[in-house]
Amino acid sequence: MLTIYTKDGCDYCDVAKSHLKKHNIVYEEVNVGIDKQAKEFVLSQGHKTVPQIYYHNELFESGGAEELKLLSKEEIQSRMEKINGKNKKKHSV
Repeated sequence: MLTIYTKDGCDYCDVAKSHLKKHNIVYEEVNVGIDKQAKEFVLSQGHKTVPQIYYHNELFESGGAEELKLLSKEEIQSRMEKINGKNKKKHSV
């Protein structure tokens, strides 16, 4: 599942969530204004803005909402599958 780090009143966050909803992509929203650990994580990754979109603790889209909205449903799913494949290789013996 995608994780979107957001904050209240963020129009770009709303754009990202709307795009995923439009394509029936399941995501978890984590509000950095409420969740201090999430804010620390986002800052520790070098980010100063939201939304930040992650999949399995890996940055999914470096351009936030603007880049995400350029991706089709198929492109989003393909990236998720690619990350899943990388993670399986890391855990295989």
